[in-house]
Amino acid sequence: MDNTDRRAGVFYDRLTNWQDEARMFREILLATPLVETFKWRQPCYGWEGENVALVGVFRDFCALSIFRGVLLNDPEGILVPPGENSRSARIFRATSTEDISAHRDALHACLLEAIELHRAGRTVAPMDGDPDHPEELTEALDADPGLAEAFAALTPGRRRGWILQFAGAKQAATRRSRIEKAMPRILEGQGPHDR
Repeated sequence: MDNTDRRAGVFYDRLTNWQDEARMFREILLATPLVETFKWRQPCYGWEGENVALVGVFRDFCALSIFRGVLLNDPEGILVPPGENSRSARIFRATSTEDISAHRDALHACLLEAIELHRAGRTVAPMDGDPDHPEELTEALDADPGLAEAFAALTPGRRRGWILQFAGAKQAATRRSRIEKAMPRILEGQGPHDR
């Protein structure tokens, strides 16, 4: 069975930065039982319908991201959180083909372990409750019961996304402005990253 996706092939062919590095990641990924698809405008690799890994190309590096990477044994310490608020994903950042070549076997082992985690049904435990609400969000929810109901009805991930977006502003006026702009989307049941 061919485990490649034509759209992913086009993605790799059209890259102007990090093409060699991205293709090396693809080679490693296709040497596993993962199936290549194309999601979120980038190559994604799955196992039995579940997303396991993806390749991302950024300005300063190319990355192999593993969705439940926090659960992996990483004896070489090559996987890092993609951002300060990341809970489960881990990435390997490459700035050269040498970076990837030096860790090729470890990356392959991590991917095989990730498949086993999915096979075993292991998941990252959800956070208990939401992160702390900024004061301005609490005020807005108290002032508008409809907004409070809509916010409570959001999925935990969407609530967390909004809270992080609001709390990321340093000034109270900016937090209030962000909350006001977000209200229609919250009332529609959308998260900050929904289109």
